[in-house]
Amino acid sequence: MKPNPRVLIVEDEAPIAELIAVNLRHNGFTPVWAEDAEAAQRELDAVLPDVVLLDWMLPGQSGLQLARKWRGDTRTKPIPILMLTARGDEPDKVAGLDAGADDYITKPFSTQELLARIRAVLRRRAPEQVADRVAIGTLALDAAAHRVSLDGQPLKLGPTEFKLLHYLMKHAERVHSRAQLLDKIWGDHVFIEERTVDVHVKRLREALGEASPMLETVRGAGYRLTAMPSAPNGK
Repeated sequence: MKPNPRVLIVEDEAPIAELIAVNLRHNGFTPVWAEDAEAAQRELDAVLPDVVLLDWMLPGQSGLQLARKWRGDTRTKPIPILMLTARGDEPDKVAGLDAGADDYITKPFSTQELLARIRAVLRRRAPEQVADRVAIGTLALDAAAHRVSLDGQPLKLGPTEFKLLHYLMKHAERVHSRAQLLDKIWGDHVFIEERTVDVHVKRLREALGEASPMLETVRGAGYRLTAMPSAPNGK
C-alpha cells in the first residue's frame, strides 16, 4: 500500500499549523509540524517530506532564506515548496518564487485551495511517464532518465523547469501563451498566476546556459523554443 504523502508544515503559529494539519490528515496526507527554521531542518535531515508548506515570516531564519538554502542543497533541491504568507503584493510573490518556491498562497486561504495546490505540486514532481527522447540541435532531453544535456554535458533543471522544457521541445517553433503553458504544465484547474510562468522561464533560461537564446520571448504573445534564435534574448 502506498504511504500517504508526507507534508512538512513550517509555521510558527500553532493554531494555524494545527488547522492545516487536521485538514491534511482528513484528506490523506501525513502532516509534520516544525515551528521554526531549526526544527524544520531537523525534520528534513531525518526524513525528506514529499512537499513543504513554508511560512514566509518565521523567527530566526525567514521562509525566503530557508527556501534558498534548500534549493542550494542537492538533497533537498527536488522537494516542492509552497510558500504561505500574508504578503500578497506582486513583488513579494515574485520574491518568493525567485527564492525557489514552486507556488505561493496568500493567507487567509481556503482548505480546498490549499489541497488543490499541494496536489498540483505533487503531480509536477512525479517522474515523466512518457519514456521518450527529444533533441533540438545539441540540446537533448531524455524523459525516461529525467536528464537534459547540451553538447553532451548534463544540465541541472528543477522538476517544473524540466517539465516546461520537455513540453516546449516537443512543440518547438510554436508560440505558446502564458495561459496555454499554465494549462499544459500546471493544469487548468489550479489557481496560479501567469506571472509564475515568467519566473520558471527565467529559471529555465539560467539552467540552459549557452542554449538560453533558444527560448525566445515573443512580445505580446508568449514563449517559443527554436533551433534558430532570431536575436539574443533580452530577458
